[in-house]
Amino acid sequence: MQGRPTPPVFRHEPAADLADRVRHIWVPVWDIPAGQEWEQHVLNYPCCQVVIGSDYARFYGVVRGLSRVTLAGRGWVLGVALQPGAGWLVAGRPVSRLTDTWVDLHDLGMPWSALIPAVRSVMSPDPTDPRAQRRAAGLIEDAVRAHIKLDQEGALVNAIVDAVEGDPELLRVDQLAALFAVTERSLQRMMARRLGLTPRWLVQRRRLHEAADRLRRGETDLAGLAAYLGYADQAHLSRDFKAVTGETPATFRATATRADPATLGLSRG
Repeated sequence: MQGRPTPPVFRHEPAADLADRVRHIWVPVWDIPAGQEWEQHVLNYPCCQVVIGSDYARFYGVVRGLSRVTLAGRGWVLGVALQPGAGWLVAGRPVSRLTDTWVDLHDLGMPWSALIPAVRSVMSPDPTDPRAQRRAAGLIEDAVRAHIKLDQEGALVNAIVDAVEGDPELLRVDQLAALFAVTERSLQRMMARRLGLTPRWLVQRRRLHEAADRLRRGETDLAGLAAYLGYADQAHLSRDFKAVTGETPATFRATATRADPATLGLSRG
């Protein structure tokens, strides 16, 4: 297996009126030499995703660990990362049932199943064509626009995730509950229902996102990094980092800094 090259990833911003429901649109296109496989490792933003490709179409729940995808041959996918509060509105069920797994997009029924042939028809002639990518993304955006209206709780979930991602001082669940004037128990239930994870996991993931980003850029002072992220010591950082990524911070840094930094190791979309 190759060491982790990365295919080109085309990125598109969602329509402005969908900013509360759609976070990011991404289109990787690959053409792997015969007999080779390329493995992609990504620490994803905590959200659900609609992914339609040349060979499959799926709705993904939140992935708690490091996402590992092996690419071979030729192919493409169009992925739409939903905002945290919107995932269960598309899934039609608590997304706690979908944590670390996926369902076939056909299983969600209309209008989502109808997107599969429509997107493939637009993308298949030339998946690298930005106009085709934008048209295909627009098909999914139109479905979200017509069928998904963000509710009050969904808007609150979006705000909570944004607060955790944007404020490095939020290190404890009780701080988060106080900031949004909810009980810790209510916060636990809401996050389980809408994201399939705990508030503590959300706080930990933000810290690990920051760690992955700094390690990818060559950070060598692991004790200083642990202190900056609010860990008691380097050992605690290393334990959490390895539990999620399967690698120690030092190993991750060595691998990531040898690879193309465009997509490896960290994804906030």
